[in-house]
Amino acid sequence: MASSGYTGFKRIVKAAGYSWHGLCSTFRHESAFRQELALSAVLVPLAFWLGQDAVARALMIGCVFLVLVVELLNSAIEAAIDRFGGEHHLLSARAKDMGSAAVLVAILNALIVWALLLI
Repeated sequence: MASSGYTGFKRIVKAAGYSWHGLCSTFRHESAFRQELALSAVLVPLAFWLGQDAVARALMIGCVFLVLVVELLNSAIEAAIDRFGGEHHLLSARAKDMGSAAVLVAILNALIVWALLLI
């Protein structure tokens, strides 16, 4: 892959722009991400209120953000696979299913962390 030619602070600014574009694109095209983001908007403030100490709050917020991170990666996998066409291929289906399973595991992790900290 060719180098962009940007270095230092300009490279950081460009990378931040690409990241923002990725977030906006995911928000626009992925309903699951929008739903998880809406739930995060409720859970993060709730973690500050319900968390007993800084560690509990960090765990509660961290696992919520982990769900968002995994959803972003799952969306990237799906977009890359869909780029190659709509025909069914076993490996494409497997990759999409694995991405979906990763989101499920992240959600289960969040549920377990919240349950253990609140019980």
